[in-house]
This record gives sequence, C-alpha cells and structure tokens, in this order.
Amino acid sequence: MAKKRVSRKSSSGLSGSTSRQFVVVTGLSGSGKSQAIKALEDLGYFCVDNLPTTLILTLNALSRRPETEISKVATVVDVREGKLLAQFPRVFRRLKTERDLKATLIFLEANDAALIRRFSETRRPHPLGNRLSIVDGLEEERKQLDAIRQMADEIIDTSKMTVHDIRQHVMASVRAKASGVDMVVTVLSFGFKHGLPLDSDLVFDVRFLPNPYFVEHLRLKTGKHRSVSNYLKKFPETQGFLDRVTELLSFLVPQYLNEGKSYLTIAIGCTGGRHRSVSIAEALSKKLAGAEGVQLKLRHRDIEAD
Repeated sequence: MAKKRVSRKSSSGLSGSTSRQFVVVTGLSGSGKSQAIKALEDLGYFCVDNLPTTLILTLNALSRRPETEISKVATVVDVREGKLLAQFPRVFRRLKTERDLKATLIFLEANDAALIRRFSETRRPHPLGNRLSIVDGLEEERKQLDAIRQMADEIIDTSKMTVHDIRQHVMASVRAKASGVDMVVTVLSFGFKHGLPLDSDLVFDVRFLPNPYFVEHLRLKTGKHRSVSNYLKKFPETQGFLDRVTELLSFLVPQYLNEGKSYLTIAIGCTGGRHRSVSIAEALSKKLAGAEGVQLKLRHRDIEAD
C-alpha cells in the first residue's frame, strides 16, 4: 500500500496535535463499559462514571481551568440516566464544536446471548429490570441508545471478547489517536457459520478458495501455520485475490482518511474461521503494513475464542 500522508478534513477522534481530549463511553448494559473506563483511567484520564448528561459541559468547563491541569477526561453515559439521556446528542454535538478539544464517542455492544450470559454470571439485574425482563430490557435499551449509537466514532462488539480483550482494544485505540495516528485499521478473520462481525465495514468472502479442512494433515491446524498458508499459495486464485483486494484498499483507505473516518474493520470470512480466512488475513495485513497515518491491527475472532 502506498505510504502517502493524507490530510484530514474532519476533527473527529483523538489526535496528538490537540492537548485536550474528552472521551465518552456508552453502550449496552453488560457490554464492558466498566472495563473500558478502567482502561482509560489507566491511561491517565480523569474518569467519571455515570455522569448526568446535563453536567458533561460543566465537567468540560472545569477541565479547561488552568488550576485543574486536566487535559484528558472520560465519562460513562448510559440508560441509568433515564429521561436525561434524550439530551445527550445535543450535548455531545456541542462538545464537538469546542475549540482545541477532541471529543470522541465509543459505543460498546454485544449480542443478546452474550449479554444474558453475563447478567446470569454476575447475578446483577438489568438497569431496566425493575419493570422488564432482561430480554425485554435489552430490546428497550437498544431503542433508547439507537440515536447515540449512530453518532459513535467507534462501535466495539464485545460478544466474543474477554475482559482483558476489551481493555486492550480500548487502550490500543485511544493510544493510537493520542500518538497522531489518523485511522485504526483492523483486519479481522471470522467464520460465517459463527455469524458476521457486527463491527465490520468491509467484508470479503474467501469461501471460493480450496478448503484446507478437507486435507487430513491440515485439518487440526489453523491459517497461522505455514503448512496451511503454503497449501493455499499453490492456487493462483489466492494470489489473484490478495493482489486485487490490496489494490482496492490502496484506493479506499485514503478516501476514508479524507472523510475523517477513525476506524476501519476489514473482515475476511470463510466457513469456520480457522483456515482460509486466517491465512488470508495474515497475508493481507502484511501487504497493508507501513501505510503512514494508519495503525494496523490483526484479529482472528474464531480461533481466539477457542
């Protein structure tokens, strides 16, 4: 990929060129917001959990005072606010217009099965559970948060993430922006039989490639093994696919940068997410490595979950 530096027209996201940063963490109950805010605290952010929306601008004003010396602020906003939540979009848009401030909205979510399991494990009630079941509560919560979700700078699906994964993902994303990286590009392998990744921006289906699963000595290995990669390299369509996708991304990534996109997830899928998608994702990430202004991340969803 060409290493051309692309100027940003948008002011969204975190940037090393701006001294003041304000991160709002929001999302579904049970999706990992508490872990995200702890990660930000570890990065030196002044963190406030469950701050009423009406006080967000007040907190920002206080952080501007010279005597406070607070340049990095983070807070959690969610349905615990009740009716005050409806004011959040207007308040956040106001933050976005603040001079010398980078306001970033991170939205965490997960599928219902993962959320219900977490509520069961922790034995904690859903915030709306005093009048609704967990299932109905989640449905109502999604409706209440829909407008906020659409404003998010980054949406993180934590369905298959551990507590450690959530912390690392948030810390890596925030560090990238603080160091002047314009966009975090994640190459993500997955299996269609386990579901499409909810946070994917671009999806490529590699099920047309010969399947190493049907080769006996490769079946128990993954696409990270050299023998699996060598097997796939024998077929000309493998290199043809990589060349064409690399050329497409060489065009698309600068366009996304110009539009101010902060995060791009490129999902590569095969049937089970263990062989073809993993090998192709590994190869593609090497081809994309080194692009200026981009931090590259590689994830293998359905073998990391094992």
